[in-house]
Amino acid sequence: MALIKLAYRQIITASSAGEFEKKVFEATYQEFLLKSQTYNPFGKYKTFTELKAHDGRANSLHYKMSFAAGHFITMLDNYIPNLKDNLGKSIKFELPQFELIESAIDNLYVHQVAIIYTTGTLTLINQLGEFMILAEGDISKLTAASTFILKMQQNLSIVSYQETEEPDLKELNGIKYE
Repeated sequence: MALIKLAYRQIITASSAGEFEKKVFEATYQEFLLKSQTYNPFGKYKTFTELKAHDGRANSLHYKMSFAAGHFITMLDNYIPNLKDNLGKSIKFELPQFELIESAIDNLYVHQVAIIYTTGTLTLINQLGEFMILAEGDISKLTAASTFILKMQQNLSIVSYQETEEPDLKELNGIKYE
């Protein structure tokens, strides 16, 4: 068994179809157009990459644009969009992180953002090929727990891993067995 945290990276582009994605896309693009003017007063630079190369302070746009997406992320009620277990149940996240991948002041279709959702602590009980048997929280001291199965997939990663001691079957929940 191991205690893990997962991170899921959701990339949002002009072709993203969901309502959440469309709202985040539009809000962050408008925010990019507004906030990028600080680092580009004469409109000389067209892309986020050019802005960063010209003025390293443009890296703060990741943070500044997260406010435009924050309201929509809050509405997710801590459930990761598009990530479900094998029964179709949504997976909860604890921490979202916003990332501006690229954008352009003159081309809406260049705009790309990502939201990285990090889960709370999960117990990795076992792994069967690309499927993980998981439980919420640290269950290493319990004899039984609710579990779910999640398939490893693109944009999903284990970002924290800590081995746990296997439970001593001679003593469970404070009761000694001989």
